[in-house]
Amino acid sequence: MDRPSYPLRLELEAPLEVENWRPLVHWLLAIPHWLIVSALRAVRSVLLLISFFAVLFTERIPRALFDMVVMTLRYHWRVSTYTLWMREGYPPFDFSPRSEDAGDDPAILSVDYPEKVNRWLPLVKWFLAIPHYVVLVFLFLGGIFVGIGAFFAVLITGRYPEGMRSYLVGVARWGMRVMAYAGFLRDEYPPFSLS
Repeated sequence: MDRPSYPLRLELEAPLEVENWRPLVHWLLAIPHWLIVSALRAVRSVLLLISFFAVLFTERIPRALFDMVVMTLRYHWRVSTYTLWMREGYPPFDFSPRSEDAGDDPAILSVDYPEKVNRWLPLVKWFLAIPHYVVLVFLFLGGIFVGIGAFFAVLITGRYPEGMRSYLVGVARWGMRVMAYAGFLRDEYPPFSLS
């Protein structure tokens, strides 16, 4: 697999064939994971606040904080792919803090650790990301319709339409890149791209 130029990689390596009944129950089976995702989101908020001050004073994010934030993003990605029946295997309850994905799950998310980040960018990144937020609102709205179409496609055919899944993965990739940028993990401005 070619390594994309942006230092955050998000992929899904799962077969398109999905058992017809899965769209009916995955959301229910994912409830324990979503409770954990909610708790991890709160933890991530605290870690990002600490990271903000660490970047302002040291131009670095401590590696342990960075790895923990990436783990929360990865966990969220894995649960999302399961909830949207893009994969059959139940996601693991894996809380290993590391920035590189071990590759033991079909939902992959890795972020390269920066040795140094711009000290002053955290003050304006939220503002610089506004164009991305505007585009992402429309992409997420499109994702709702794509998800509904995929629901019926899987229910009827037992196969996730490749274009629909690619779109949803692309939107998730774009959103995660923006989160990594606005969350002080990377200084590189995210591309306006689903790929």
